[in-house]
Amino acid sequence: MNNDPRLRDQALEESPIPHIVATAGGILAGANARARELFSINIKDLGRPLKDLEICYRPAELRALIEQAHAERRSVMLTSVERRIAHGEILFLDVVVTPLFENGQKPLGAAVSFIDVTRATRVEEELQRAHEEVQAANEVLQTTNDELKSSNEELETMNEALQSTNAGLQTVNEELRIHSDELNHRNALLRSVLASLSAGAVVVDSNLAVLMWNHGAEDLWGLRADEVRGKGLLNLDIGLPVAELRTVIHSCLAGDAVRQEVMLDAVNRRGKNIKCRVTCSPLVAGSKQREGVILMMEEAAG
Repeated sequence: MNNDPRLRDQALEESPIPHIVATAGGILAGANARARELFSINIKDLGRPLKDLEICYRPAELRALIEQAHAERRSVMLTSVERRIAHGEILFLDVVVTPLFENGQKPLGAAVSFIDVTRATRVEEELQRAHEEVQAANEVLQTTNDELKSSNEELETMNEALQSTNAGLQTVNEELRIHSDELNHRNALLRSVLASLSAGAVVVDSNLAVLMWNHGAEDLWGLRADEVRGKGLLNLDIGLPVAELRTVIHSCLAGDAVRQEVMLDAVNRRGKNIKCRVTCSPLVAGSKQREGVILMMEEAAG
């Protein structure tokens, strides 16, 4: 076996890991090339007290670690210590202090190694940031889930309200259908009654628009029902002076009279001058509300 100390010294000198050696008396006994480069140790610093050198305090307090290593008779480690180098770059170093003993008894000194763990530390920081981002994303997802749950509950409440409203609308629609059927039945009955009359019969709504116009009215004034339906009675150009009916019609609508009669000079569709008796009666709905007026028109005996 080759025990040439020069080989060991050269291997230590060329090691990529920074190493220094201090004596039991606290003297810097050695520093390899990487340590001298990293910690700016001059070759003249060898043999000087460790406490007089920057490396004793930065990147870590070495004297306390050396004392701990000797007291516990084992290697001690300080992890991820920061060391700022040129251009503001930061290295992360694990500082390992190994006590040295003569024959395992008498303290000789300590060997200090500075292991570069920058890459591993950066990866760990990235993993920690990623973990924090995942946690933040999970919190956002949880918040979103809570909001969706709340929105779903609100939608269920709205759906119930809409179902209730829909049920109410169906009831209203049914009532309207019944009312419409009743109205249609009543109108059909009224048309039947008016159609059976030989006298002219006209029904107007509360706005005096023509709703019904029977055959007797067609025979008297020469206008068909489809020509006058929906038109204002007082605007019709017939042989009857309809403007003179305004007062009695409004009186019926207002409830001032149950039935009113007026005699007017008129000209029928044949051009004959006649006396026309007009009887005005209110058209009353089931609610007792006056919805229009029924006008009966017939030629008075001469």
